[in-house]
Amino acid sequence: MDVAQRPAASSPALVALRRLVAVAELVQPAVAQQAGLTRSEVRTLEMLARGPLGPAEIARRLDVSTAASSGIVDRLVAHGHAVRTPHPSDRRRLVVEITDRGRVDTVRLLTPMLERLEQLDAELDEHDREVVARFLEGSVEALLAVVPPEERPHPEALG
Repeated sequence: MDVAQRPAASSPALVALRRLVAVAELVQPAVAQQAGLTRSEVRTLEMLARGPLGPAEIARRLDVSTAASSGIVDRLVAHGHAVRTPHPSDRRRLVVEITDRGRVDTVRLLTPMLERLEQLDAELDEHDREVVARFLEGSVEALLAVVPPEERPHPEALG
């Protein structure tokens, strides 16, 4: 059967996955709006929550210029969400770190979602948890299959 004639898959898992993808696209803009930040600033805070990064690395992961990255970091610093500190091994360089305030503000906005996801996870037994994880990881790979390699996000940006 021609791909154009193929009906959209309608298994409950695939319907739920399509809904998840559609709703997930709404989360970051909603969090950004509630926090008074841009989407790039929220993405940067998410990255910094995993550890300090240099400004050039932030630019690379966001796929923006270093000048744009500098502006994003400037705004996060002005909001008290991030700080620039000397690089631990190269005092000529700086790294950007999330502040306690940045972490608290981010978590506060995400808490209702995170608590519900943790509750759902706790309701699964180990076998079901492994099945769900395998399905979701396979789904990520399937979605990335349509994204050109040079446009794929940095693996660390995906969690």
